[in-house]
Amino acid sequence: MPASRKRTGGLVIMKGVLSKLFGKKDNNIVDDVDISKPDMVKHNIHVTYNKETNCFEGIPDAWRNIIGTNISQDEVESNPEAAIAAAKYFKYSIKKKEETAVKPIPTPETILEEAEAIENIFENEKDIGDPSDVHQNQGANGSSSATHKATKKSDRRDTDSPVQVRRRNSALSDDEIMEKFREHCSPLNPESVYERDQELGAGASGTVFIAKEKTSGRIVAIKDIDLAKQPKKKLILNEIEVMKNINHENLVNFLDVFLLNNHLWVVMELLDGGALTDVVTETIMKETQIAAVCLHTLRGIKYLHDKGIIHRDIKSDNILLGKDGSVKVTDFGFCANISGDEKRQTMVGTPYWMAPEVVNRKQYGKKVDIWSLGIMAIEMVEGEPPYLKETPLRALYLIAANGKPDVSSWGKLTTEFQDFLDQCLQVEVERRASVEELLEHHFLTKAVSTTTLKPLIEAAQKNLGKKISHDL
Repeated sequence: MPASRKRTGGLVIMKGVLSKLFGKKDNNIVDDVDISKPDMVKHNIHVTYNKETNCFEGIPDAWRNIIGTNISQDEVESNPEAAIAAAKYFKYSIKKKEETAVKPIPTPETILEEAEAIENIFENEKDIGDPSDVHQNQGANGSSSATHKATKKSDRRDTDSPVQVRRRNSALSDDEIMEKFREHCSPLNPESVYERDQELGAGASGTVFIAKEKTSGRIVAIKDIDLAKQPKKKLILNEIEVMKNINHENLVNFLDVFLLNNHLWVVMELLDGGALTDVVTETIMKETQIAAVCLHTLRGIKYLHDKGIIHRDIKSDNILLGKDGSVKVTDFGFCANISGDEKRQTMVGTPYWMAPEVVNRKQYGKKVDIWSLGIMAIEMVEGEPPYLKETPLRALYLIAANGKPDVSSWGKLTTEFQDFLDQCLQVEVERRASVEELLEHHFLTKAVSTTTLKPLIEAAQKNLGKKISHDL
C-alpha cells in the first residue's frame, strides 16, 4: 500500500469519519440549481500571465514562488489559467480553514460569496502573509499551518467613503441562538440516557465518542461540541435544523441532540465497518461490489439532490460501511479533523475529488457530486484517487488543466464500467450524467448484495489493527 495513502484520515477508524455530521440546507435552495460565476465581482488586482516575461502579474512574489515550486514552467506556459485558478483556490482554502471549523452546505448565496472571495483572494497585499510557510509545512500530504489573516471588505468600507452608512444588524445574538438550541434539544440530561464509553478523537469542533443507550442497549456515536469555543454558532444551529429533517437508509442519520452545560451532544448512527477507505486501500474489490457501493451512494446523493442539497465532498472517507451491508454517506456540513492528518481537510471539498468547474469557477451545481463519485469509483479500482501523491496545489492545477484523469487499469475494466466512468467524468457539465441517469445505467445492474463486503471489511480491519465492537 502506498505510504501516502496511509496518511489519510479514513485510515484511523471512526476518527475521521464519526466526526462527520450533517449540514446546512437553505430553504431558498431549489432543485436543478446551477450557480454561475458572478458578473459583478470587483477585481482590484487582476492576475494575469505575461508570456513575454514568463511571469505572473498581479500576484505577490511569494506566491509566484509557491506556484513555481508545485507547477513546472512548461506547465504554467501551456495553461497559465489553470495555474492561476489553482493558486487562487489553494490560497482561499488556507484562509477558510483558519476562519472556522464549520463547513456549511453550499447554497446559491454562499457559492457566489465564495466565488467572489476566490476571485479577489490576492487583492490585498496585507492578506499575503508568508506563503513560504505553506510550502515548508505542506510536505507531500498537503497539510498547512500557515497563518494568513484577511482584511474583510466590510472592515474597509468606512475608510473607502466619507459617507456614513446606516448599519442594520439582523444577526441573532448569542442569547437568541442559545434559546433556539434549547428549542431543538431534548429536555433530558444525556448522561441519564446514554452511558459514555470510548472517546474516538477530538478536533476543533468537538470530540467524538461511542455510547450505549441505557434503555435499549443501542450503540451510537455522539459528538460533543463545546459551544463556548465555537464562534460560528449560527452555522452549527443551521446544521442541527437540517439534520432533524433528513433521513434516508443510505445516509448516516441524526438520532437526537442534547444541551448539557453549554455542550451540544449530537447523537448519530454508528456503523461497525468503518470507512470505505479502509476497504479500498487494503483489499481488492470486484466490479460487482464497486457497482453495489456506487448504487447505494447514488441513492443517498439523489435524496440530498431532491432536497436541494449538494454534498460537495463525496469520497471513500465519507462513505461508512456496516457489516450488515449498510452503505451510508456522511459528512454533510461541518466536521472536525480528529485523525491527526490534514491532507483531505485542506479544501472546502477535497481537491483530489474536486470537479474541474469548481476549480475553474465555471457553472457549478449538483453534478459536482457526480464527478466526485466517478473519482471515488477509480479509488475503488486502484486503491487511491488520481494525483493523491501530489500536493493539493499541484492536484488542483492538474484537475483544472487535464480534466478527466487517466486510469492506469482502464483496459482491465468492462465496457459497462468504462462507460459509467465516462458518464461521471465528463468535463462539460451539460454532458455529465445526472444522478437519475446514472441510477438507470447498465453498470449498476451488476451490483451484488452489499453483505458481500463483510469479508473485505474484516480483512481490512485485521490488516490495520482496527475493530469497532457493538459489545460495550
